[in-house]
Amino acid sequence: MKFSPRFISLAVLSLFTAAGTANASTDFNQLKSLSQSEFNQLAKDFTAAGSYKAITPATPLGITGFDLGGEISVTQLENSAVWKKAGANVSALPMPKLHLTKGLPFNIDVGASLIAVPDSNIKLLGLEARYALLEGGVATPAVGVRAAYSKLSGVDQLGFDAKSVELVASKGFLMLTPYVGVGRVWGSVTPHVGTLQKTSPTSSKVFAGLNANFGLFNVAGEVDRTGSNDTVSVKLGFRW
Repeated sequence: MKFSPRFISLAVLSLFTAAGTANASTDFNQLKSLSQSEFNQLAKDFTAAGSYKAITPATPLGITGFDLGGEISVTQLENSAVWKKAGANVSALPMPKLHLTKGLPFNIDVGASLIAVPDSNIKLLGLEARYALLEGGVATPAVGVRAAYSKLSGVDQLGFDAKSVELVASKGFLMLTPYVGVGRVWGSVTPHVGTLQKTSPTSSKVFAGLNANFGLFNVAGEVDRTGSNDTVSVKLGFRW
């Protein structure tokens, strides 16, 4: 993954203020001005940004476990000129999120999240289910599979949902748990204006992160590449 200095600056600002593109509109009110090719480019960016990002290792929470908190992901847009033409004047898209994940029996975790993009009508509901193939131990890593779904609301001119599957591996060392993963994302982006046609971007993804647990308090960071879009994420909350 290669992050440009400009993107890193925007990401850091967004991660600490939750508004790295403050005073910039991200409403899509000019979609009808796009050609089909331009809409397809916007759809690839939006699928990368809006698809589910768990920002968590493969280790199952257990039947009494919870993961609760807030996070923000900032995605570099490969086609910011197209977004501007569509009425969304941004080059990197911050997505603040609230999340809750609950451990269940049989190494299963389920979770839900809600995203609200600053200075925008964009809202995304996310759902996930994880199964730990290996729980992990002192000498062995945890390995899990995850299925997730995201759906857009609040934008009159655009419909969106995305499905994803991932394979994640992690290994704990004291309070630190690094993890890596690969996956596949299937988007569905539908314009509700003009003669533009629905498009369904499909992308591979790779990601890596680090989870740090301090008793109940938890911090995690992750870098993700979905298609050609890079995302930086930070999560703060409580995990037990």
